[in-house]
Amino acid sequence: MKFIDEYRNREMVKRLASAIRYEAGGHYRFMEVCGSHTHAVRRHGLLSLLPANIRLLSGPGCPVCVSDQSFIDKIIYLAGMKGFTITTFGDLERVPGNEKSLASSREEGADIRIVYSPLEALDIAAKNPKREVVFPAIGFETTAPATAITLQKARKANIRNFSVLSAHKIMPPAMHAVIDDGIKINGYICPGHVSSITGSKIYNVFPEKYHVAAVVAGFEPMDILQSVLMLVRQVNYRNFHTEIQYKRAVTVDGNSIAQDVINDVFEEQDDIWRGFGVLPKSGLKPREKYSNWNAEHRFDFPKYNSVPDTSCICGEILKGKKEPEDCMLFGKSCNPQHPVGACMVSPEGCCNAHFKYQLHELQD
Repeated sequence: MKFIDEYRNREMVKRLASAIRYEAGGHYRFMEVCGSHTHAVRRHGLLSLLPANIRLLSGPGCPVCVSDQSFIDKIIYLAGMKGFTITTFGDLERVPGNEKSLASSREEGADIRIVYSPLEALDIAAKNPKREVVFPAIGFETTAPATAITLQKARKANIRNFSVLSAHKIMPPAMHAVIDDGIKINGYICPGHVSSITGSKIYNVFPEKYHVAAVVAGFEPMDILQSVLMLVRQVNYRNFHTEIQYKRAVTVDGNSIAQDVINDVFEEQDDIWRGFGVLPKSGLKPREKYSNWNAEHRFDFPKYNSVPDTSCICGEILKGKKEPEDCMLFGKSCNPQHPVGACMVSPEGCCNAHFKYQLHELQD
């Protein structure tokens, strides 16, 4: 299969692994900030191919995981109101708020429907004009264009019973926060999906300001190993800059059409991240002209505070300070069937990846 089989070539993978072992003369700590990278590393057993002096850390790359409990509580609050329908992606349904999840609300009789796109949510609103239909919008720059297009269509068609509760996040502020919080890393494996929208230029600040290597990586075994090798070489020669390994999908400037759509609909706002607290200008909210479709503007919410379960260390895992196995709940009371924390719920979550592929690592 084109763009898959050739990036899983066994001999080429061995050559890349050999080159990494040969050139990695020091100690290296690289962080991926994409849940798909976290799962690819584990799924393909890539840690077993890397020397012990290279450590891969998982950062805040899962949009469901970084969505704060207070955001979940707002959705649950709307779900409990008469005449409301919540349309949501499936992986958000079991994320715990401060007291319960959307799945619990469904069991109590709330009208919660799983959708595969915000446009599907808008269609539900158009067909049910007597109900308030709310779409909780999560994701980084990758999914923001789809939400933006949906809001444009809602405004053009004047579908007033549809609104978006935005938890869209911007990746660079969290990457700054990781370093500013004292996490020692030598380089970032930058997210391929986000970068296809934004371009690689958004990462230039990290080599310039922090002397941290940056490589935009694809998602196949050869992609990730080649990216690690590129990072090792940047560190070895202290030639810190932004490189694109994932050239088949990413350019320096990104997708200008998608960027224009985002800029038309959204503006930056301070936003709260699970584990990080409030990060300045790290979120997206609908602009004033879309206020009639902004759930935050249309509805009055109680004031919610984040009260994380102290036995769950999801916040520390998202920062790269802890590994899932460091959590006393991991694989015991917290597992994909009965998740305690958001990092175990989402298919992009670090805990989910470690649990799902732990036998891979044991076998390797």
